[in-house]
Amino acid sequence: MLKLKRRPTAPGQMLRDMWLKDRGITVTAMAAALKISRRRMNDILNDGARVDPVIAGRLGVVLGTSAQLWVNLQAAVDAWDAEKEAKSWKPGARFPAAAE
Repeated sequence: MLKLKRRPTAPGQMLRDMWLKDRGITVTAMAAALKISRRRMNDILNDGARVDPVIAGRLGVVLGTSAQLWVNLQAAVDAWDAEKEAKSWKPGARFPAAAE
């Protein structure tokens, strides 16, 4: 797997920079379109909240993209964060890989 040197761009940041800013959509308008609170929308846009599968599906419908796009963007961030956290974690035991 390709190892990135930096954390992948969060889906909320991409949403903010590539859709809202470019198209003049307000946080309030996007929150209303997704039927979520303005506060939650703001948290997503400012990397304080994950884009869960329900929001991914709604984004796909509202923006004419796919839910998979948003799920994949979030998964990349989650995997990066998990690998970073695992570097300092010490397991209780290690088991060998299964023989083929």
